[in-house]
Amino acid sequence: MRLLAVLISALLLCCPAAQAQVRTYDEMIAAGELKVAVYKDFAPYSFEETGQPRGVDVELAQALAKALGVRLQLIWAPAGEKLDDDLRDYIWRASALHNQQLADLMMRVPYDRDFAQKRNELGELENGHVVMFGPYQSEQWQVAFDRRRLDKVASVAVFEYQPIGVEVDSVPSFYLTSVFNGMLAKNTRHYPGVPQAFAAMQAGQVDAVMAMRGEIDWQLHQAADPQLALAENAYPNMGKQRWEIGMAVHESNRQLAYAVEEALEGLIREGVVQALYSHYGLRYDVPEMYQ
Repeated sequence: MRLLAVLISALLLCCPAAQAQVRTYDEMIAAGELKVAVYKDFAPYSFEETGQPRGVDVELAQALAKALGVRLQLIWAPAGEKLDDDLRDYIWRASALHNQQLADLMMRVPYDRDFAQKRNELGELENGHVVMFGPYQSEQWQVAFDRRRLDKVASVAVFEYQPIGVEVDSVPSFYLTSVFNGMLAKNTRHYPGVPQAFAAMQAGQVDAVMAMRGEIDWQLHQAADPQLALAENAYPNMGKQRWEIGMAVHESNRQLAYAVEEALEGLIREGVVQALYSHYGLRYDVPEMYQ
């Protein structure tokens, strides 16, 4: 029995648990499908409604798969603590927590040189196994407010006296509780997500909401209330206020990146992406690469 236990242990050491393999472009085409990771429950980008996938990222993924001549298989990705974790779990190493699913392509990844070149404490690239490419959306921060309780939002300083809702642990949360030496913290109300913060504004519990522009546009589109308006204020001492969103593939799969980028450029120049965003009530700015 002792000898048997030693043999089993040796076999386990020699044969580690099976890991998901990164598919080549040719393998993907041969299979006739494109596996795309999108964030779960993240309206208006990727979500389900009455059991059907919806959102701008979902529809863009569908258009890209069609352009490549394959069908789309969605992988719904719950957001991890950090984007680095998501890229590891869905692009290059897979995770037992997510059934060892690897995507060919991941949506909604920052198209940002500094992020792509970020290094760990050993000086190694944090995301060296990943290629980030294909900017398809410009994003920024936005405040929406209720005209019934606020005439305008000329500056975030107004929230020293008026309550504003934000998603807990978000950039707007950290910003509003720290800017101006924390003067706005007492009127910053925290909610589990943007929809809940927006619902609080509709219920009169806060006078405004701060979130990403796409999320604010979607909530205004859903509410269809002319008394809910977009603010035009700036965000002093905030740092980066505008950025571009793109996609990611494994670093060994650049052929897929080239094919997707070519298809994406056609969709942008033909106005398909603009129409897709308009369908969800979102403003759309063409990324700098395609201007």
